[in-house]
Amino acid sequence: MARDIGTDDPRVRVRPGRGSRPRTKIRPDYSDAARGFVTTVDRGRYGVIADDGPHLTAVKARELGRGSIVVGDRVGIVGDLSGRTDTLARIAAVDERSSALTRSAEDGDTEGVERVVVANADQLVVVVALADPPPRPRLVDRFLVAAYDAGMRAILVLTKADLAEPEAFLESYRGVDVDVVTVRRGEGPGGAEIVGIEDVRAVLNGHISVLVGHSGVGKSTLVNALVPGAGRATGGVNVVTGRGRHTSSSAIALELPEGGWVIDTPGVRSFGLAHVEPDDLLRGFGDLATAAEECPRGCSHALNSPDCALDEWVAAAEGAEANYRTARLDSYRRLLVARHSSD
Repeated sequence: MARDIGTDDPRVRVRPGRGSRPRTKIRPDYSDAARGFVTTVDRGRYGVIADDGPHLTAVKARELGRGSIVVGDRVGIVGDLSGRTDTLARIAAVDERSSALTRSAEDGDTEGVERVVVANADQLVVVVALADPPPRPRLVDRFLVAAYDAGMRAILVLTKADLAEPEAFLESYRGVDVDVVTVRRGEGPGGAEIVGIEDVRAVLNGHISVLVGHSGVGKSTLVNALVPGAGRATGGVNVVTGRGRHTSSSAIALELPEGGWVIDTPGVRSFGLAHVEPDDLLRGFGDLATAAEECPRGCSHALNSPDCALDEWVAAAEGAEANYRTARLDSYRRLLVARHSSD
């Protein structure tokens, strides 16, 4: 049938219709794309180490939308994979994450919005200076909450043990499932060294570990000792405020000589956890989680919660077991409070 053009005038010439191209929901399949590990993120550019060796600079493919890519992500990469200077690959796919260290914004228009900091790490290493600057237990508590929420193993690395003993600080954590390594400054044949660095290395080898802590605690110093040539900037403590100076501005993943990765993160002064619910925190307290199954629906597990089965769990024990359960419950409830407290 002829197309109706609205006139019989033969002088009118009508262009043929272009037709419409049907839209499709079929997306390209990048399952066979080369795979790599994201080591840096900087203003829309991603440092990626491909599984077959080259160090690449990449951009995010448009079809990935607005989803974030973070240090630690495993990604599918296409395009120029030569790694030559001034070339760009494309990140076309992000693999499913095995873990995600997440924090919430605490103020401004984005308050409460979750942001993934690091992906696929299995250990969260909380670096705490025992002095200069002094420990900030409430911030340490928040880091531990984040570790348990993400299903990560929590490790405390206590630095500057040559300036203060660790026992008083650790008393608050005797009911918490956390490994502890202590280091101190010393003098060796080649000058200044970190006594205990081999103990740190032993717990990191073969793992993907994230180092967190507030400024001045010695994260970058540890990284430089663990990864020869890392060249992370180190700084001191402000003599007026007693707080550390920021030396790292973004996260970076560095490969350990013996295998595994260490991810150094910028020093922080807060770590929002508005997204963490009481039952999320229970992931780090397996024995409490079992007891909490008897709690009434909606129980917050907080102090003075009516009919909380955790109080009955403590009351049912005697002697040393009662002391242990009391310490566990006290630690859990302290971390519950830490979710919404600031330092």
